[in-house]
Amino acid sequence: MALKATIYKATLQIADMDRSLYADHSVTLARHPSETDERMMIRLLAFALHVPADDAQGTLEFAKDLWDVDEPALWQKDLTGQIIHWIDVGQPDDKRLMKAGPRCERASVFSFSSSTPVWWSGIANKLTRLQNLDVWQIAAAQSQALAALAARTMQLQVTVQDGTVWVSNGQDSVEITPQRLLERQASRR
Repeated sequence: MALKATIYKATLQIADMDRSLYADHSVTLARHPSETDERMMIRLLAFALHVPADDAQGTLEFAKDLWDVDEPALWQKDLTGQIIHWIDVGQPDDKRLMKAGPRCERASVFSFSSSTPVWWSGIANKLTRLQNLDVWQIAAAQSQALAALAARTMQLQVTVQDGTVWVSNGQDSVEITPQRLLERQASRR
């Protein structure tokens, strides 16, 4: 008998001063049996950092990456089904990213393991042709602290200012400073 997903519900109160985005979102996450609290919370963080201000370009949704290898952790599709933003979590291989890059307008990766520098040094040179890719590292200590906030039902306040993120459940707070490892060409000026 196959193991089933565990359902988590989160209410996010987002105050992203960097993007002038202030919104509340209720989300449901299906946690794959092999997924850790840490990875699930990084998916939730990626959602909070990239949720669009409105649905004019489509909505940001949790995809089935652990169930379907052709899907990312999250994606934003426009109203025609074209992928606007592909978001992977973890340490995808270069072949996966090279395949995803042409399928979307923008791709992002959030890596959170202490082995991120080793992973990144092994694939960075292979991704130079991808001009729509952003790669972020979340320090392992920060992602583990974020995992400690995981609960089946969560009410989280997410505040973003000057690139720093604070996530709080009302009792505990975690400060996260994503480090950019690669910036897409279109955003460099």
